[in-house]
Amino acid sequence: MLLSEEQEREYRERGFVVVDSLFSPDEVESLRESFRRDGEIPGEHRIVEDDGRAVRAVYASHRRQPEFAALVRHPGVLGPVRRLLGAEVYVYQFKINAKPAMGGGGWAWHQDFAAWRIADNLPAPRLVNVGVFLDDVTEFNGPVIFVPGSHRDGLVRSGRTQSDARSAQHLDPDDIALKPADMVALAAEHGMDSPKGAAGSVIFFDPEIVHGSAPNMSPFDRRLLILTYNDVTNEPRPLGEPRPDYVVCRDTTPLRVLDDAPVLAGVGEAV
Repeated sequence: MLLSEEQEREYRERGFVVVDSLFSPDEVESLRESFRRDGEIPGEHRIVEDDGRAVRAVYASHRRQPEFAALVRHPGVLGPVRRLLGAEVYVYQFKINAKPAMGGGGWAWHQDFAAWRIADNLPAPRLVNVGVFLDDVTEFNGPVIFVPGSHRDGLVRSGRTQSDARSAQHLDPDDIALKPADMVALAAEHGMDSPKGAAGSVIFFDPEIVHGSAPNMSPFDRRLLILTYNDVTNEPRPLGEPRPDYVVCRDTTPLRVLDDAPVLAGVGEAV
């Protein structure tokens, strides 16, 4: 599958585009079950909420669960990404933000590339984020809010580098969080949009688009899988000790589309 010309134009102009119900209910349930299993595996890749119990995020699930290993090669995901970047790609980061019902924390306004530039000394924003809705996303359960077109302005805090960060290993949110004055100006110029949709929908979004989300105060989960692909020629160049490889994948082997297979039925091996 490839994006239509209109969808590709929307991505480049607004910084994101949604593909409704790319995955079937059965496929979504397979991914949910894979996440449930993976969330029970202890380790540094598993991040919990402040209460110490609920899972906030899990990294690198594609290395442990075959369903996710297949997902990263799915033609409906990998095909559009390669077209948007015009390059061969690899998985730069794989994470699932859980945001559980009645208390899942929010995320401050930021740009992803700002974090990667500081923490990994990434040369250029030659990446595409792919968000897979593992639950229905509504106005109630803490959807991601975007500032459409803000990616075309570049980095809002462009002066920061890896040497400015207090610790690349543990990037402080203050190193990338936008100031209120920045958001006032950006919202006045671009407005805001919060894409919603059924579980199984997919959103492609630019690494420089400004975005954030509020806490989930609803009784409904909002699990969002975020898969980030990077141009194979755009490798990180950390100035010191690189971040753990469950956060930033070091295998830059170009990915190949997995064709003609029940992609989310656990074919193949986790990588």
